Amino acid sequence: MSVSDQIAIQLPYLRRYARALTGSQQSGDTYVRATLEAALADKVLRDDIARSRAALYAAFTRIWATGHIEEPGLNSEGGRHEQAAQTRLATIAPTHRQALLLTTVEEFSREDTAQILAVSPEDVDALVTQAVLEIEGESTTDVLIIEDEPLISMQLEGLVSDLGHRVVGTAATHAQALDIFERSPAGLVLADIQLADGSSGIEAVEDLLKFGDVPVIFITAYPERLLTGERPEPTYLVTKPFQEATVRAAISQALFFGSSKPLG
Repeated sequence: MSVSDQIAIQLPYLRRYARALTGSQQSGDTYVRATLEAALADKVLRDDIARSRAALYAAFTRIWATGHIEEPGLNSEGGRHEQAAQTRLATIAPTHRQALLLTTVEEFSREDTAQILAVSPEDVDALVTQAVLEIEGESTTDVLIIEDEPLISMQLEGLVSDLGHRVVGTAATHAQALDIFERSPAGLVLADIQLADGSSGIEAVEDLLKFGDVPVIFITAYPERLLTGERPEPTYLVTKPFQEATVRAAISQALFFGSSKPLG
């Protein structure tokens, strides 16, 4: 596979990873852009990326680890979500967060994750364990589930409850979601994209976000509708069929950045 083909396939997923790692799409894209510029300037790196998805993420990791890239438009006067993200990023070790995201959300093997982070597979296990311990202290919240498939809705309810959160309601349509949210505002929303009556989960979320910066996790079989465009901050993405560990990691990540919480 050519390097351009490899990058074309992996770019949406690298942007997703960069967004989760940095706390905003704009900040993440700055590092993704720098990674692509490095690949254009280095034939050896281009050849590595052409052969391996892990090589692309490893290149991104090396650039992100330097932390010396100008991020246009980001400053202390930025949006509430970005300020909250940067505040909480300082509380968890970067390599711990990377290991958790790479093995759950990005679904790399521990061996590939070890290659990306330049550590041993045993170190990866330890990093993931530590990341979970560091984010378990997050406060619980109320959760709204927007999902039209009853079995999946029940699975998500159980998962959310097991994590110590409270489900305020489940909705199968746009209208139901708004009705539940108006009666019981949630601190986190899990949403499908295509709902029972043909309504859009994206539109439902856009309406919910008018009430405030509530973190949203889209859980969908149609990720291309989000990966190929811009989605409102602060939202995250899990593809169906999903692993429960992936959803747990996304919930932890969303609450870790805490856009719905006060900054103080």
